[in-house]
Amino acid sequence: MGLPPGLIWLYLSESSQRMKQSTNRHHFLQGASMIDKTRRAGVLLHPTSLPGPNGIGELGAQAHHFLDWIARAGQRVWQVMPLGPTGYGDSPYQCFSAFAGNPLLISMDKLVESGLLQVEELAPLRELPSDHVDYGRLIPRKRSILEQAFRRFQLQAGSDGQDHFRKFCEHHSSWLEDYALFMTIKRFQGGQSWNGWPTGLRERDPETLAGFSREQSDSILLEKWLQYISFEQWREVREEARSKGILILGDLPIFVAYDSADTWSHPHLFHLDNSGNPTVVAGVPPDYFSRTGQRWGNPLYRWEAHIAEGFAWWEARIGTMREMMDLIRIDHFRGFSACWEIPASEPTAEHGRWVNAPGEMLFDALRSRMGELPLVAEDLGVITPEVVQLRKKFGFPGMRVLQFAWGSGASNPFLPHHHEPDSVVYTGTHDNNTTVGWYNAETSEEMRRHLMEYIGHPVGEINWELLRIAYASPAVIAVAPIQDLLGLDASARMNTPGSAAGNWGWRLQSGQLDDNLARRLEAMASLYGRDGHGESER
Repeated sequence: MGLPPGLIWLYLSESSQRMKQSTNRHHFLQGASMIDKTRRAGVLLHPTSLPGPNGIGELGAQAHHFLDWIARAGQRVWQVMPLGPTGYGDSPYQCFSAFAGNPLLISMDKLVESGLLQVEELAPLRELPSDHVDYGRLIPRKRSILEQAFRRFQLQAGSDGQDHFRKFCEHHSSWLEDYALFMTIKRFQGGQSWNGWPTGLRERDPETLAGFSREQSDSILLEKWLQYISFEQWREVREEARSKGILILGDLPIFVAYDSADTWSHPHLFHLDNSGNPTVVAGVPPDYFSRTGQRWGNPLYRWEAHIAEGFAWWEARIGTMREMMDLIRIDHFRGFSACWEIPASEPTAEHGRWVNAPGEMLFDALRSRMGELPLVAEDLGVITPEVVQLRKKFGFPGMRVLQFAWGSGASNPFLPHHHEPDSVVYTGTHDNNTTVGWYNAETSEEMRRHLMEYIGHPVGEINWELLRIAYASPAVIAVAPIQDLLGLDASARMNTPGSAAGNWGWRLQSGQLDDNLARRLEAMASLYGRDGHGESER
C-alpha cells in the first residue's frame, strides 16, 4: 500500500510520546507475555453453549463447573469465540463493539445471589428451550430482567459495588463512553444502523450528543453497568481458570462490524464517505469454494490514519483483550499483509483487488510498547510467503486443521508430518462441520482411504482417531471443539459459513460431560505430554 513517506516519518518521530500516554491510560493487566513451549491440550466451547436453565450459557456456576471438568480431563486451554455484544445474525464475529462484553452472558443466578434479583423473576427465562439458544425470545426477556437488577443496584448508594462500578467506568472510559452512548442511541432509533440516524447523532455533533446524553443519562448508565457486570463475572471465571492452570484462548476478528461503536466513534480510521457509508469493504476473492468469492461487508481500515495516531486504537484493543485472555487468536491474519478490497457498490467479491497492509509496522509498534504478544495467527486459506514471513518474524503460532489434511497426497501442509511446534492443531473449528458430521457426509472414498493408510488401521471412532493424531502432533497446542470430544454429528454444528440462519445456537446438555470421558481424555493428554507439565516435571 502506498503509505506516504511523511506519515511514516510522523509515526516514527511522534508515536512514542502518544503511545506512552495511551499505555498509562489503560494500565494493562497483562496475561501470558508469550506462548511458551509447554505442550497443552484444549477445548473449544463458546460460553453461550454452556448448559443451564436461563436460555443461554452464562458466566456463573456452569462456567465454573466446566472448568472443573476440563481440569479433570487434563485440558489446559479453554478456547472461546469473541465475547462481544452480538449484532446481525447473533454472530460473535459481528459485534457492536471491539471492546465490550456480551450482556447475554451475564449469570442471572449470580445476580440472585447478590440480592439484585429474586428467583421468581427468572421464570420467563426458565420457559426457554435448553437445547439451543432462541435469541429472538431470549433477548427482550433477559434485557427486561437485567433492567430490573440495575434499578435495584442504583438504590445501593455508597456500597462497595457502587465504588467498584465507578472505578470500572474510569478505567475503561476510552471506549466505554462511546459504546454506552452508541447502544443507547441505537435503542432509541429502533435498532437502526448508525448511518440511518438523524444527522446530528450520526455525525456526532457535540451539542446534539450532549443534549441526548442529558436526557438519557439513566439509559447510558445502564449500558455501562451491563459492561461492569459482564467484565466482573468474566474476571471471576478467568481467575478460576488460572487457579486450575488453564489458559483462556480468546478470539479477535481482524475487522470490526460496520454497525458498531468503533466505526461510529472513529470514522476517520475506516474507509467511509462523507455520509458515513463504506467506500470499500472486506472479503476474499473467488476460489475453488466460491466462484464469486466472499463479500463480508466489513469496512476496511484507513491505515494511514492508524499510522498517524501511532496505532493507538490497536494498542487499546489488544490491551483490553489481554486483560481478559491469556492467548489471543487473530482471525484472518493474512489481512495484516494484504487484504481483498471490494468496492462497496459491488454485490459480490469478484471485482476486488489486493491492497497491502502495514502489518510489520503495526506489530513492531505493539511489541515495542507491550512486550511479546501472545497471539495465534489464523493463517488458513491461500497464504503467501509474505504472510508466513510476517507470522514467523513475530513468533506467532499458525493453525493446522486436520479435516483439511486428507486426499491430496503427502505434501498437504495440514498433515501432521508437516506440523511445526509453532502451530496450534485443530480437529475442526467453529466454521467446520463436527468431525463425525464431516466424515459421514463430506469425505470421499479417496479421503477415507488416505486417512486409513495414514493411521495404519481401519478407521474406528473418527473423532477419537483425529483427536489422537492431533495430540501426537508436534504442534504446541491441540484443540478440539467440545462436539468432537462427545462424538456428535452434524446436528451439533455451531456455524455454517454462508448460511444466514440457524447458527450460533447449539448448547451443551447437563450430564454430557461425565467422568468416563474426562478419564479417557486425561489419559490421552498424559500419554502425549499435553497435560500442561514440562518435561522436567515428568
